[in-house]
Amino acid sequence: QVQVVESGGGLVQAGESLRLSCVVSGITFTQYAMGWFRQAPGKEREFVAGISRIGGTTYIDPVKGRFTVSRDNAENKVYLQMNSLNPDDTAVYYCAADPTTRGISPNYYTYVYWGQGTQVTVSS
Repeated sequence: QVQVVESGGGLVQAGESLRLSCVVSGITFTQYAMGWFRQAPGKEREFVAGISRIGGTTYIDPVKGRFTVSRDNAENKVYLQMNSLNPDDTAVYYCAADPTTRGISPNYYTYVYWGQGTQVTVSS
């Protein structure tokens, strides 16, 4: 049984930092690209950042320079370090696993395993 579990969300003030963690079990972790998505109230789920099987990374423009995605293959974990948070970053953040893309896909439909999400709220 595959499990994807995020943690690390919370309520912070603008300018502060959070580190999200995601642990995956039940798959061969190194065979999956991993992505972070977020969904704000009333908005569609959007790709935020991803990391390929071999550690390449990509980010959407609004988070470039502020967010860093990394993975620990020995621990089956992926992280999202979020610095200089602002209210526009408020959303539920999801971790997801993609078995087919050799690089990094920004498309939600290529990700087959998803976590339950962790809430990030940034106050101004």
